[in-house]
Amino acid sequence: MDPHGHRVAAVLAVPSEPTTRLAVLCHGFLSGKNSTTNKTLTRLLLDRGIATFRFDFFGQGESEGPFDALTTTLAVDQTLAALDFVSQKGFQRIGLVGSSFGGLVAILTAARRTDLACFALKCPVVDFAEELRLEFGDAEMAAWKATGTIPNIMGGTERIALRYAFYEDSLRQIAYDPARSIAAPTLIVQGDRDEHVPLHQSRRLYDALQGTKRLEMMAGADHQFTKGADFTRMTNLIADWLIAHMA
Repeated sequence: MDPHGHRVAAVLAVPSEPTTRLAVLCHGFLSGKNSTTNKTLTRLLLDRGIATFRFDFFGQGESEGPFDALTTTLAVDQTLAALDFVSQKGFQRIGLVGSSFGGLVAILTAARRTDLACFALKCPVVDFAEELRLEFGDAEMAAWKATGTIPNIMGGTERIALRYAFYEDSLRQIAYDPARSIAAPTLIVQGDRDEHVPLHQSRRLYDALQGTKRLEMMAGADHQFTKGADFTRMTNLIADWLIAHMA
């Protein structure tokens, strides 16, 4: 259950040998805990003796709630609860990983924690309100406010119900300033052909981070890391970062 009483579906994957190391994995928008990225990272980390905890955000996958009532604030609350849960389970060296929208959630979460061993982001949204305006344009933003629906930004043809309150909440959840308080070593991986998240967001985020940090801008890679070689490199970069900083 999250702090608001919603049921959250999650998977705790543990290696064959006991461990106190674990990575919490936050999926992207219109995705879920069993995304290809999350499952691949789980395999890579289990092989190195690191457990993973992946969960579905409110209204996505198998978690409770209507998707149209999702907000970034609610997703952050659920991620904070996930970190508390795994800490109570005895995990002591904890990493946090966020993909796209999950990256925004992870940044805002990490800014409120002092117990993270490391932090990794895959094409993170930092200012979702800006991304949505750039993606939709004025006409679609007006249609969203009027109808409570958005185009499927992941490529589907049918419109998706999402309350305009999501955008209004996003205006209050811009992550550049919170990122300045993140102490955990942070990796950012993004493709320079990302068609959804503006590249300047990752660059500005990198500048805001005060601790150990690395920005890997992968030439030719898109938002989904569609090419097999790009996906393999992205997941290996994240796994290697976690392994190195959770030793």
